[in-house]
Amino acid sequence: MIIKNKTVVEDDWRILRLNEQDAPDSVSVPSGKVIVPLKVWQAQRDTLKTRAELGVWLESSETAEDLQGDIARFQVIAVDFPRFADGRGYSIAYHLRERLGYQGELRAIGEVLRDQMFYLQRVGFDAFVPRPDKDIHEVLKGLSDFSETYQASVDQKVPLFRRVHRGVKV
Repeated sequence: MIIKNKTVVEDDWRILRLNEQDAPDSVSVPSGKVIVPLKVWQAQRDTLKTRAELGVWLESSETAEDLQGDIARFQVIAVDFPRFADGRGYSIAYHLRERLGYQGELRAIGEVLRDQMFYLQRVGFDAFVPRPDKDIHEVLKGLSDFSETYQASVDQKVPLFRRVHRGVKV
């Protein structure tokens, strides 16, 4: 189960994670809907580019620009959060949406907790795979923790002070 577009749904994608002994250029990519690590995409691009149902995931140390030129090929791009305190994935998501114009599903994977949900949504994530030990319905509630935003971002292009007209008495 995942959270997608603010709803809990079945997940029909598999995430390929490499073991220590796996090499990106020789690991076997299963058939069906699969999200591969960026390193696998880069190593097996010529073979994988013919697959229609393919996604890619980025480690927090990789950049959105690593996908430039290939971004339209992917139905899903996932960003891994290796630790709750690692915020690099927020920048990756923002760059995918705002600089590279990615319109497909943008999924947060790894250490995804309720406290992050509202902010992940603000930078462009629309799908979330919460940490397995967390109640997905509780995590979902994090998307509506706040009713208003002050700053501009992917989800709200205009800051609050520009959205609200304040009558001034002279």
